[in-house]
Amino acid sequence: MAIETLHTDHAPKAIGPYAQAIKANGFLFTAGQIPLDPVTMEVVPGDVTAQTERVLANLGAVLEAAGLSFADVVKTTCFLRTMDDFTAMNAVYARVFGASTPARSTVAVAGLPRNVSVEIELVAAFSAR
Repeated sequence: MAIETLHTDHAPKAIGPYAQAIKANGFLFTAGQIPLDPVTMEVVPGDVTAQTERVLANLGAVLEAAGLSFADVVKTTCFLRTMDDFTAMNAVYARVFGASTPARSTVAVAGLPRNVSVEIELVAAFSAR
């Protein structure tokens, strides 16, 4: 099985020893994305709605770099600082994914990098279309 590291300048560079995404065995596995502006590497200002929009834009850039789209996503994991933000995060998520409905887990966690409100990772299939 060939493993390929994927990188795009249109999403934030890794802030640790990990890849933005890995292509392996017909799937794309992304690292968790937090709401960093890929140019400034600063957390975008605003509430969980603004942060979720940035996270999904970052993930969209990674998908695009791999030749995929949100329609190819088969699984997501959403991490929230508090479940009080679920409704707002879910509204943005639903708008971005549209008719696509990948499997999803959403969990509240004790903390996220840079004290952000949301982090999302995903798995996409190259043969989903």
